[in-house]
Amino acid sequence: MTNPTPDAEALAALGASVRARLNVDPQAYRIPMDDIEIYAISDFLSPDECQRFMGMIDQTATPSATFDPENIHRYRTSYSGDVDRYDPFVAMIERRIDDLLGIDPLFGETSQGQRYAEGQEYQGHCDFFPPDTDYFQREIPMGGQRSWTAMIYLNDVDDGGATDFSRVGVTVTPRQGMLLAWNNACRDGSPNRQTLHAAKPVVKGVKYVITKWYRTRPWGQYWRQHKDMPGQR
Repeated sequence: MTNPTPDAEALAALGASVRARLNVDPQAYRIPMDDIEIYAISDFLSPDECQRFMGMIDQTATPSATFDPENIHRYRTSYSGDVDRYDPFVAMIERRIDDLLGIDPLFGETSQGQRYAEGQEYQGHCDFFPPDTDYFQREIPMGGQRSWTAMIYLNDVDDGGATDFSRVGVTVTPRQGMLLAWNNACRDGSPNRQTLHAAKPVVKGVKYVITKWYRTRPWGQYWRQHKDMPGQR
């Protein structure tokens, strides 16, 4: 039986390389389970760095979108916006995330900030692109399938706002500066449906996060802008 994605070989290879890197990183804690690979790194960002990102998000956030716009109002009610990856501060943080995972920076999408007010949420979803959708076909030449997700909590939330991986029984409470990284594929490179996760509704306060997704190949927009620059791979 063939894998249900054309990027299976690349996903398996990238999963293996990141896994090997994080498993020997003393700062990375792997949540012990077989069905999904999730790592947590406490205090990846300082409080001052988190505050700076939150200010950027407030300047760029608009009602969140998804690749499935017909159902957006049903399950994603947050505000979000891409930060400027050419800002020196953002570039520095992105380099740290790239180095943590050992992934070529050209494979990374622009980091996206999200803000959740009281009552706002993002219901259960996976970060990989379902291979049987039209929009996945459009993403193939734009860098292909998503491989790893890196998400950083920018503040503690007064109540609610947990990240719930419901299929594996893992719920993570937001903690300022903590980074979560997870593999969106199984070891054979097929989409890992056990990565279904939700941003639970904020009960009290506001929740801020910054998220960076990685592809299996150079990400379209960034690659097109840099492919002719000296020294790029």
